[in-house]
Amino acid sequence: MAYQALYRKYRPKTFSEVYGQEHITETLKNEIASSTTVHAYLFTGTRGTGKTSCAKILANAVNCTESKDGNPCLNCESCKSALSGENTDIVEIDAASNNSVEDIRILRERINFAPAVSKYRVYIIDEVHMLSISAFNALLKTLEEPPEHVIFILATTEVHKLPATILSRCQRFDFRRIDTQKICERLQFIAKAEGLTLTDSAATLIAAAADGGMRDALSILDLCASAAKNIDEGTVESVCAMAGNDYLIELTDFIKRKDTENALLMLDRLHNSSVDMLRLLSELISHYRDLMIIKTVNGDRLPIICSNTRLKALKTQAADYDIKDIMFALGRLQSATAAMQSGNRRCEMEMAVVKLCTPSLSVDLEALERRISALESGAKTVTVKAECEPIKETAVIPDTDEEIPLPPEPDADYPEPVPEKPKAAPFTEELTKVDDWGEIVSVLKNTCPLIAGVLGDSTAYIKGEYLLIDAKNSQFRTLIKTNTMYKDSIRKAAFDVLGQTYKLGPYSAEKQSIAQDPLLSLADKLKNLDIN
Repeated sequence: MAYQALYRKYRPKTFSEVYGQEHITETLKNEIASSTTVHAYLFTGTRGTGKTSCAKILANAVNCTESKDGNPCLNCESCKSALSGENTDIVEIDAASNNSVEDIRILRERINFAPAVSKYRVYIIDEVHMLSISAFNALLKTLEEPPEHVIFILATTEVHKLPATILSRCQRFDFRRIDTQKICERLQFIAKAEGLTLTDSAATLIAAAADGGMRDALSILDLCASAAKNIDEGTVESVCAMAGNDYLIELTDFIKRKDTENALLMLDRLHNSSVDMLRLLSELISHYRDLMIIKTVNGDRLPIICSNTRLKALKTQAADYDIKDIMFALGRLQSATAAMQSGNRRCEMEMAVVKLCTPSLSVDLEALERRISALESGAKTVTVKAECEPIKETAVIPDTDEEIPLPPEPDADYPEPVPEKPKAAPFTEELTKVDDWGEIVSVLKNTCPLIAGVLGDSTAYIKGEYLLIDAKNSQFRTLIKTNTMYKDSIRKAAFDVLGQTYKLGPYSAEKQSIAQDPLLSLADKLKNLDIN
């Protein structure tokens, strides 16, 4: 006799054998027991959660002549023919390969015939979301007014693709991901029945890999049983080509330390060990997700599926991780998932790791925020004192008598902070030199090359809510005066780098005061440095 896969061998035959979907099975049992079944059912949920199994049980139960509390008896002629697949009144249709309007027209013609041996003719349409629009329209009339002897059971993993007209004509049941503990219990039961030894940690690892799907869990157990009779974590990791917990922790430690070389060398070792890069990426995302949960959820009841040993290792690593770094890593890895579907998986994985180790390679706002955070925690600001005029509604550009109005209120995307009631500014004020001014100018090279060019030999200071610019190029004055677009570009670039919106103003200092102050003299020399 040919070997039968575990998920087929242990497929539930009654509602009572279905794990983790009691909210559905109890309702269906009550409907059958009270003879209140409807003409159309819709089963939706992720793969491997019992949709098709419940559809088969329901089709069997409605035709069972000796049902017990809503469950099929499995002994009558109707049940026996259904279990053997010989009952012609139970029709299974795969919508993925029978999705045309012609297929539905043929179905509509056949449903008018009375059942051959059963009470009901039951049509189970799997992956119903694959039907074409014209096929849905052809099915609609049948669902609305079907013959009394016909029951439709539609199953799908993507319910959002179904037209509202179809949804409104079905009794809908949403299948949940099966609880990890229930999957582990079922795995242990089947392992014992098959003469296998399955450790608790291995069962937990299988349940985690199955992601709430019982069918996937049994398929993984089947693979492990082919490799060894005594199944532990190592067996599961080897069979599923998983990276393993130690590798994930070591790899994320390299990323945290910005150790690009060792991170790439580890990827090379994993690749040479036949670890699938797409699975590794998925495991890495799950690893960072677990770190995020530990950093944000208080208490012992964490929504994390893992062994106690791994949970302890995760908590140790999370203690040294910043939540911003975790969120950045998750965003970067999620972006790499889509690219990996069509590109070279190894290369895409390596690119993602390099970008995680070197944030300066990323130009998105999230990467800039991480770089700013690092600068704020490790860089020292240069503070100078200068004689400057109090800020007014207009500002005087150095070495000229021209007056330029302060820029208008920025757009809604960059809201101005509501200032407190202004206080009279003293004649001598403290200014903070913008160390990241070179980076702001670099951003402007991409967004507004013209203004970036005239700011090539410039310096900037922060005073309260104002960004004061000391530009040597005389064209800067003309550009700012004649076109507000340039002011908005500077303000946006400053927001991207500094993370805060500033009003713009000129930097004006009395030459004599600067010359007398040695600290200001040093600051003046620093202006000529190329800041990147």
